[in-house]
Amino acid sequence: MHTAGEPLRVIVEGIPDLSGNTILQMRDEMHRNHDHLRQLLMFEPRGHADMYGLIPVPPERPDSHFGVLFTHNEGYSTMCGHATIAIARLAVELGWVEKVEPVTEVLIDAPCGQLKAFVQVSSGRAGEVSFLNVPSFVVAFDECVEVAGLGNVYYDLAYGGAFYAYVDADQFGLDLTSSGYSQLIRFGRDIKRAVIDQKSNVVHPFEPELSFLYGTIFVGAAMEPGSHSRNVCVFADGEVDRSPTGSGVSGRAAIHHSRGELSVGQEIVVESILGSRMSVSVAGATTFGPHQAVVPMVKGIAQVTGQHEFFLDPDDPFPRGFILR
Repeated sequence: MHTAGEPLRVIVEGIPDLSGNTILQMRDEMHRNHDHLRQLLMFEPRGHADMYGLIPVPPERPDSHFGVLFTHNEGYSTMCGHATIAIARLAVELGWVEKVEPVTEVLIDAPCGQLKAFVQVSSGRAGEVSFLNVPSFVVAFDECVEVAGLGNVYYDLAYGGAFYAYVDADQFGLDLTSSGYSQLIRFGRDIKRAVIDQKSNVVHPFEPELSFLYGTIFVGAAMEPGSHSRNVCVFADGEVDRSPTGSGVSGRAAIHHSRGELSVGQEIVVESILGSRMSVSVAGATTFGPHQAVVPMVKGIAQVTGQHEFFLDPDDPFPRGFILR
């Protein structure tokens, strides 16, 4: 599948049953004992440096339909908005949940918590998907970190299911189109590394396993009529999200709400590096541990691109694949 251009490989068969009663326990089991399968399916020659994947697993909560593990070139993420949009539509199309018109609700257990998706259904066909994300919050505004070759870099730190450093692209005159792809990867990696090395405030209030910086998001002016702004997210090991990043726009909603720029019920449309779009609104205000937080509603659409079966020849010289950037 893809959502707004960002790929999603849903692994519907071939992963061994994972032990554990929670999504985080199942994620740990996958990482410890079956990570070669992630590498095989994400890396070249079956995937590529920017491939993204999802593994359906049993639900953690009694009212959820199923659980998910998110995979990428570096490992396993805590939250993924584009994958949530895609798997909710797929669940309706494949009959994993009972199809209800005009809206089918899908409850999904993710590493960051339970997600509630709403799939538009018309004449039996699934369409646009919106979902309520986990509470999202700002950790710090206008943080400063020194980055080799860039000097002082200013950013906001926020959580939208994963932690991101949000950087104004105008600081460096960055081109937030595909023409700036290589430079965005380099700057995004360097900033992420510097924040990890120099700061200690990336702390989830409840789950230590979620306390890590996932990526850098460069924010700039919109290039299409009707859009609010543009996001380019560099995450994991230099992956570039082709979509506006569902967890990323959730953090943006928290930032703008905290600054008085986005009220409850107000929606903004955010572009990606491709010009594809997602919208985000603040469904409500809440608290999350010590943080004032918002509950974001993210909206987008996904498409099915194919159905595949992968093999590993016992004589294959690259059983875990490889990545060339």
